[in-house]
Amino acid sequence: MTRPAPRTRLSRSAGAGAAVLLVLGAATACSSSADGDEAVSGSGSASGKLSGTVTVFAAASLTESFTTLGERFEKAHPGTEVTFNFGGSDSLAAGITSGAPADVFASASPKTMKIVTDAGDAAGTPATFVRNQLEIATLPGNPDSISSLKDLTDSKLKVVLCDKEVPCGAAAQTALDAAGLKLTPVSYEQDVKSALTKVRLKEADAALVYKTDVHAAGDKVEGVDFPEAAEAVNDYPIALLKDAPNAGAAEAFIAYVRSDEGQRVLADAGFLTS
Repeated sequence: MTRPAPRTRLSRSAGAGAAVLLVLGAATACSSSADGDEAVSGSGSASGKLSGTVTVFAAASLTESFTTLGERFEKAHPGTEVTFNFGGSDSLAAGITSGAPADVFASASPKTMKIVTDAGDAAGTPATFVRNQLEIATLPGNPDSISSLKDLTDSKLKVVLCDKEVPCGAAAQTALDAAGLKLTPVSYEQDVKSALTKVRLKEADAALVYKTDVHAAGDKVEGVDFPEAAEAVNDYPIALLKDAPNAGAAEAFIAYVRSDEGQRVLADAGFLTS
């Protein structure tokens, strides 16, 4: 079992930033999810000023967007600190079910969230807050002229995939099955960031990763869309954990992620929010 990656701690901001009422209003606006599931409310903020650390276990593909959301949440709630543990969703779920202390779990697939809910470690029903779609990441300028999923089967190319147990790996296999293709990668990586890094370091010619990761990499890689990606869109659920050490602030953070402002941040990162 792969151990969860070391936690990433965000520094506190000294400025007050947005008013506390902003997140409270967002929590009210997000009282229900798009598919009818009951949303996690931000009721913790109604009982008084939020404070303390919120520990969030989140899929690696959420690194950039959740880091931004954490910083904004801290500014809206002086006295709070959001600490992240980013990694492969399967490893994070295993850590939670093994007793790792955390307040929130944001997974890259319902399957990995189910590991936590089946163990009785989630409080309430997880809610889908975004979706993500695959894209081919190539070297800058796409020197191998990759234009389709089939092109990745060329034996001359070094292609990297996520491990099949990780949501991005499962999605890649679904897309390949939809295209009727078989692909033997040069390596399987533990999470989507590791797969993308292989391309960024020119250790691979291409990788199947999420559109959001290509977006976050800027000009260090180039993205190639392919139609089969529509067959492998991943829902991202988020849940408050049963033994959350800071449940009130955790509920408010979840509400903020699902608020209009939170959804704008995620959409800007390339996630599908509707």
